Amino acid sequence: MRLITSVAAALVLLSATPVPAQEWIDFVSREDGFKVNFPSAPKVTDTTYMSEYGAMLPARVYQVARDHERYSVTVVDYRGIEKLLTEKSKQCPPFADERCTGIGAGAAVGFGYWKTDIRGVLVWASWQFMQRDAKVTHYMWNFIDLVEGHQLQLTNNADKSRTFVAIYMHENRLYISEGTVPDGDPEPGLFQQSLGFVDKDGNGVRYRDYYDNDYPPPPRVGGRGTGAAPAGAGAPQGGAK
Repeated sequence: MRLITSVAAALVLLSATPVPAQEWIDFVSREDGFKVNFPSAPKVTDTTYMSEYGAMLPARVYQVARDHERYSVTVVDYRGIEKLLTEKSKQCPPFADERCTGIGAGAAVGFGYWKTDIRGVLVWASWQFMQRDAKVTHYMWNFIDLVEGHQLQLTNNADKSRTFVAIYMHENRLYISEGTVPDGDPEPGLFQQSLGFVDKDGNGVRYRDYYDNDYPPPPRVGGRGTGAAPAGAGAPQGGAK
């Protein structure tokens, strides 16, 4: 009887032992130059992204769905936008306005407004989220590793789920981080705070001063000197954690 009782007690203890939660992973994409924590390996999809001035740009989406939670990082490659919008401007009809050709507004805008497209990328990307059927509850300027960006929080009007968005531009690539959780769940802090940038070898990138994609980049932490401006932009300087 004592043996049976002991076995039963052991089974009760075993059944009461919590199952370990699934570990999040440190995901690094050297190809797209970023790192982030995901709850599991992301599904990767190639797609396109329409810029403010009509350039169809190559993009890649990294996404994970877990129960009712959704996590994604979208990377849009703006490095070819000068060629794309310059070629597009050649198709403008005679006497087209400057927003088509870029001619007449001065050298600052570039043919087809390609320079303006890059300068306004954070506002353009943020504006896309503001068009959703959701209430924007917070909107702010922010930085990670001193690379500047925008952050938004939205509440879905239908199901009251909350979406936390971070948008950054680094070396002429746009990064859009988006985490959505059901109403009442904690915000996706681990996902939000883990986003960062890496070099071609997968090493983390952090600057000594604010990095703004339109200006020459400041020195990086670790003794690296100032780099050249990204092709197709004035040059970087800004944002951090």
